[in-house]
Amino acid sequence: MYTVAQIAKFLHGQFKGDGAEQISQLAPLASGQLGAITFCAQPKFLNQLAESRASVVLVTEANCHLVKNTAIIVEDPYLAFAKISQWFDWRLPVVAGVCQSANIAESASIAESSQICSGVVIGEQVVIEKGCYIGANTVIGDLCVIAANCRLEANVSLYQDVHLGENCIVHAGAVLGADGFGFVKRAEGWQKIYQLGGVRIGSDVEIGASTTIDRGALEHTVIGDGVKLDNQVQIAHNVHLGDFTAIAGGTAIAGSTHIGENCTIGGLSGVTGHLKIAAGTHITAMSLVSRSVKQAGVYSSGTAMEEHHSWKRNVVRFRSLDQMVKRIKRLEDEVQKLSSQEQ
Repeated sequence: MYTVAQIAKFLHGQFKGDGAEQISQLAPLASGQLGAITFCAQPKFLNQLAESRASVVLVTEANCHLVKNTAIIVEDPYLAFAKISQWFDWRLPVVAGVCQSANIAESASIAESSQICSGVVIGEQVVIEKGCYIGANTVIGDLCVIAANCRLEANVSLYQDVHLGENCIVHAGAVLGADGFGFVKRAEGWQKIYQLGGVRIGSDVEIGASTTIDRGALEHTVIGDGVKLDNQVQIAHNVHLGDFTAIAGGTAIAGSTHIGENCTIGGLSGVTGHLKIAAGTHITAMSLVSRSVKQAGVYSSGTAMEEHHSWKRNVVRFRSLDQMVKRIKRLEDEVQKLSSQEQ
C-alpha cells in the first residue's frame, strides 16, 4: 500500500485531493475502483475521467479539473504510470541462496546475494554478480558473465561466452549464443562454418520469451545498452544493435547487419544481411528491409489489408505490372516524339 503523497513525491508531481489516501493497485481508466491509481494520457480518453471510479488519476495540469477524485499532476502521465508500475510488480524480491538441486561447477563465482533456483546448471568459470536471479532449469555455459541485478527467468539457455551487463531481464525460453547460420555450399552438401565469436549484451536490456541471439562467426554479436527485444525475435550472427533500439515480436534480423541507436522495428518485420540502418530510423510492422537506410525516417513496405475480392483483382494486376510499365514507357516515348515534331 502506498499513499497519494508518497506517489506524488516519487514522481516529482503535485496532488490535488487526499494525500493520505491508500493505493493498492493499478487499473485502466474505465474500470478503476476504490484504491486504484490510473492515468489519462490522450485526449480521446478525457470523456472517461468523469466516469472513472479510480481513487487517483495521473493527469497533466491542463486536465486535472476533469478529475472528480484525487489527481496527481505530472508532465507525462503515461511515463509516470510506467515508473510506478514497478511498485506493483508480481515478481518476488531476490532471496539469496542456491537451491540444492542446482548443478554448479567448482570454478564458477556466484555472489552470495544472488538467487539460484532449482535445476539450474552453471558451467566452468562463470561469474554471476550481486543481486541476480537465475530461474529454474536455466543453463549457463562456460565463461559466461552475468553482471549485477540481472534476472533470468526459467528455462533460459546461455551458450559459452555470453556476457550480460547490469540490470538485464531475459524471459523464459530465450537462447543466447547458439551458432549462427553459417554454411558454405559444396558439391556433396554444406560445409559448416564454426561460429567462434561470443555475444555481448549491454546494461538495462530486456529480451523477450523464446527470442534467439546467435553468437558471432569470428567477432561478437553485440546488443547495446537499453535495447528492448520482444518475444520470438531472431538476431543473427554478428548483428550490432545500437543503444535504446526496440524491436517488436516475430522480427528477424539477418547476419552482420548494423542497426543504429534509437531505432524501432515493428513486429513481423525482416531485415536482410549486411545492411546498415541509420540511427533514429523507424520501420513499421511487417516490413521487409532489403537495402541499407542511410537517412533516419519512417519506412514501410507491403500493402495494407483490403476486402478479399478486391485483393484478388489487384494480385492479378500486380502480375501484369511489368508489362504495364513497359507499355507506359513506350507511350511516353511516342508522345515525346510527337511533341518534338510539332515544335
